[in-house]
Formats: sequence, structure tokens, C-alpha cells
Amino acid sequence: MYLIAFPLLLIPFALYNMIAFLLSLPFTDTLFSIPLLEGRRLPVTTSDVLLAIAMLMIWLEAVKASRMRKGITDHVLSFLVFAAMVAELVLMPRATTPTLMLLAVLGFVDVVIGLSVKGPPKQQEVAVDESYHHDRY
Repeated sequence: MYLIAFPLLLIPFALYNMIAFLLSLPFTDTLFSIPLLEGRRLPVTTSDVLLAIAMLMIWLEAVKASRMRKGITDHVLSFLVFAAMVAELVLMPRATTPTLMLLAVLGFVDVVIGLSVKGPPKQQEVAVDESYHHDRY
């Protein structure tokens, strides 16, 4: 699989930084709205879309963690992304938003998932003694 040792939460974190610093857009802008019953509409903001992408990435990380063994590189990279989110949240006044706080929470969940979910069991090799097999028959 090609996504080994790549922290998927880096994608929404990079999108967050592009929106906050390069485009200087507010996270409260409504991107679209979902029609509901009785003429009501549910507005979906930039923050909502970004957090939905992050939640999808967390699900993919959980699937990745449960299907293959995560190496130390995966754990370190996930922790570094989490640490970068927290550092940016604490140190950059422009980045102090609820969106980044929730991304940092998802980063913590990613680190915990990586450490707590066991991958598939290792395949054990079975040695067959040929002399035993031939002596019986």
C-alpha cells in the first residue's frame, strides 16, 4: 500500500493553513446549504467541510492501523503532525480557531489509535520435519 508512513491528517492540516494564511478566508463562510424538510436549509461552512475531511482521514487511519502493522515511522509522523497542530494553535494568534482545536483533537485521536489498535497477527512459520513424515508412511 502506498500510504504507509504518511499521516493522512496532514492533508486537512495543510488545507487549514492554506485557507487561514494564504487565502485569508474566514472559516465561517457558508460554502453551500443542504435542503431539509419544510423549506429549511442546513448551511455548511468551510470549517464543517474541513472537519468532515479530517474525520474521513481518521477513519482511513483506523482502517490502515487495523489492517497492517504500523511501524515506528508512522507513530512518529502522526505525533509530529499532532505536535505541529498544537504548537500552531498555541503560538500563532491567527490560527487560534475552534477548527484548529478540533483538528488537534483529531490528531490526538490519530496518535491514540496508532498506539492502541493492533494490526493483523504475524504469520507464523511452521517447520515440517521430513524424516518424521517419511517414517510414518
